[in-house]
Amino acid sequence: MMIHTCVALRPCRPPLISSSKSTLQRPPNCKFSVRNCIRDPNNSQKKWRQEFGVADLSEDTVKSTAKTGKAYVHDFLDVNDRPVLIVVASKHLPDVHDPRDNEKLCMFLIEKALSKLPAGQEQILGIVDLRGFGTKNADLSYLTFLFDVFYYYYPKRLGDVLFVEAPFVFQPIWQLTKPLLKSYASMVKFCSTETVRKEYFTEETLPISFRD
Repeated sequence: MMIHTCVALRPCRPPLISSSKSTLQRPPNCKFSVRNCIRDPNNSQKKWRQEFGVADLSEDTVKSTAKTGKAYVHDFLDVNDRPVLIVVASKHLPDVHDPRDNEKLCMFLIEKALSKLPAGQEQILGIVDLRGFGTKNADLSYLTFLFDVFYYYYPKRLGDVLFVEAPFVFQPIWQLTKPLLKSYASMVKFCSTETVRKEYFTEETLPISFRD
């Protein structure tokens, strides 16, 4: 069983600005360490956005990765008027897809979801569809990247995170990942598709993939 791990997660974070193809390598001088982020978070965020090229992301730049269907922003808000970001874990293939392209799609979708925030709402709902998940989809690096982005650069923007229909094979992966997620681990809720249908959407707004 191969699980992709992020060897540079701690203490030098975030790894989002690595100049290499993959963020599995530690930035040479660790200039964007957690300590620096705490010291000057606003300046760090600006530098990171410039280095990552957030402003350059568009439908065209992430088109090929988006075609996989591994992640998307739902067309409708949930019952709490939150934009919804959905990740389809079974379509995430770390041995096939470029890690950098995965990160670009991740960032583009977060920005897209936040742009859909209605007045008075500050958080989005995250749904990780784990139906069909297997060891070939296991990627600690990507999962921690996703949570770290919210933790360091979009604080308080992530509301509930639903892990839907998690199979037994996912449990050891969760045990490895949970300590790395800090306060966000408490936001994760393991639930069924039935819970998604009844508690988070109306019949009209329910994502198609959860209708069956």
